Amino acid sequence: MAEPLLFTLNAFVDYASRVASHLGISLGKHEERAFEDGEFKIRPLESARGREVFLLASLYSDPSLSVNDKLLRVLLFTGALRDASAREITLVLPYLAYARKDRRTQARDPVSLRYLAQMIEAVGADRVVTLEVHNPAAYQNAFRCIAEHLDSFPIFLDWLLSVLTPEEPVAVVSPDTGGYKRAQLFRQKLAARLGSEVEIAVTEKLRGGGELHHGRLLGEVTGSTVLIFDDLIVTGRTLAHAARLCKAEGAKRVFALAAHGLFHPSANQHLAEPALDKIVVTDTVTPWHLTGQEVKDKLLVLDTTAFLAQAIARIHQGESLTELFDR
Repeated sequence: MAEPLLFTLNAFVDYASRVASHLGISLGKHEERAFEDGEFKIRPLESARGREVFLLASLYSDPSLSVNDKLLRVLLFTGALRDASAREITLVLPYLAYARKDRRTQARDPVSLRYLAQMIEAVGADRVVTLEVHNPAAYQNAFRCIAEHLDSFPIFLDWLLSVLTPEEPVAVVSPDTGGYKRAQLFRQKLAARLGSEVEIAVTEKLRGGGELHHGRLLGEVTGSTVLIFDDLIVTGRTLAHAARLCKAEGAKRVFALAAHGLFHPSANQHLAEPALDKIVVTDTVTPWHLTGQEVKDKLLVLDTTAFLAQAIARIHQGESLTELFDR
């Protein structure tokens, strides 16, 4: 079987190079050329004819490019690969922009995730792969092409097994009711790996009159190491509130775990919360907004490149992705 071709954007070369190294291949050569008026062109510099092609890029804003700049590059590159007669094109998007806007919450709201899916399909993608999307069911229903969802559970479980002791009580907490199902699945996986019972709890988060209101902690966390588990962190306000509630109820330690650390500048203030002992995210998003030393001292960034490489290899070889999660 021929090796797959793996391309990326210039803004994502460091991450993609590590994925390519795990796969034992080199990144495909490409050209990104900017013009004086702000337009650009992007194309492969090696033949994609009849090849299985993976295009890897995480869609978030950074100091060099906005999320929309990156998205347009991905769309135009995908179209160029399709016109270059690639046999199959898979977009590997570790963080998928616009995935949170998957339904109407106000009159005449856009359903941005569905529109994004239509653009990706229109330029010729055969498959999309993403990690820990906000709502997996909405994500999979938005696409007509194959939409693969990778749970971040294995990445966090591997780290947790190195820091938790078998005898200490552990509780998984969802920072709001909307994330309860994700937290419950994570609790089940963690309990199976630890071989012991893990408690589950949730904090209330209510909206009214355009304002966000935080409520009670529902569940038992006394004497436990608490793992607040979510898909992403933006301001950190909800996490800080959940951490305070857990410590007030007798939690021993409080760790915040989230796949994607988007980190709005206000996170420097909220995540400095003393009740929050550690913040653990993955490298799908570079935490360039974090400038406060108090937060940096708590931050741990886990590597996802080996995990993504395994997923790519399994797709290329026609193997099960479910086995990757259940290993």
